[in-house]
Amino acid sequence: MVSLPSYNNNSFSKGISNTDYQALINDTSKPMFNRALYGQYPPGSTIKPVMAAAGLSEGAITGNTSLDTPAEIRIGDFVFPDWKDHGMTDIRTAIAESNNIFFYAIGGGFDKIKGIGINNMKKWWQRFGLGNKSGIDLPGEATGLLPDADWKERVIKEPWYLGDTYHAAIGQGDLLVTPIQMVKMISAIANGGKLLSPQVVQKITNASGDVVKEFGARIENEQVASSEIISIVQQGMRKTITDGSARSIFTDVGYSVAGKTGTAQFLDNQKTHAWCECFAPYENPEIAIIVM
Repeated sequence: MVSLPSYNNNSFSKGISNTDYQALINDTSKPMFNRALYGQYPPGSTIKPVMAAAGLSEGAITGNTSLDTPAEIRIGDFVFPDWKDHGMTDIRTAIAESNNIFFYAIGGGFDKIKGIGINNMKKWWQRFGLGNKSGIDLPGEATGLLPDADWKERVIKEPWYLGDTYHAAIGQGDLLVTPIQMVKMISAIANGGKLLSPQVVQKITNASGDVVKEFGARIENEQVASSEIISIVQQGMRKTITDGSARSIFTDVGYSVAGKTGTAQFLDNQKTHAWCECFAPYENPEIAIIVM
């Protein structure tokens, strides 16, 4: 777990001066703010593996569903764009090419796909650990934000529109997550569907080196989605690396990687966050990584 900009931990080992501490506190780059735990960001397209699992689980699509996906959807005066016309697409290719139209359809419906709606989307986000603290053995982590119609009515004083569902389905709008939540989510996909609480401490020993306490795996959900559905999502994430949006990233690494990229706009669309989530080796995963 790395958060940058950072600071020198050794400054605290023998007592930091008030001047140096105030300099850290007042630093506008916030070196003491652990972005992995406290930072809340829109996930962009890194939410699509969970949306795929949700659409498959709710029966909106199957592994064989194919949809002709244009470069944009128009609803009245509103345009919901994609980065290109992807043509006929199934769920594996939609993950690999980060096809917005296909995921708009899963969320809010389009053409022959009946969308699952914001309430079902939220249910599946929660099943994968979003919207709650990850449970890591460190204090003060953030929970993120899972928007829905009730939240928007209460906080923004506006009704929920189809466009809100479309935006949330591709990880935009008001949806917020933390990096630790996302690596927890991607780990559940990597390991076949088991949702685990992340842990820093493996064991506690006394001064003599004897083990006082050991910490085993903490399982929150044995199977967040069926193994067949998780396998389809894994295949899409592998195709992301071999043929899709991340094909230029993991070249000649010596082992097979599966992953998903994401770009999320913020500051009134003036800037973007860049995400990459991945796990490896694809055939028998040992490690999952999030970079934001």
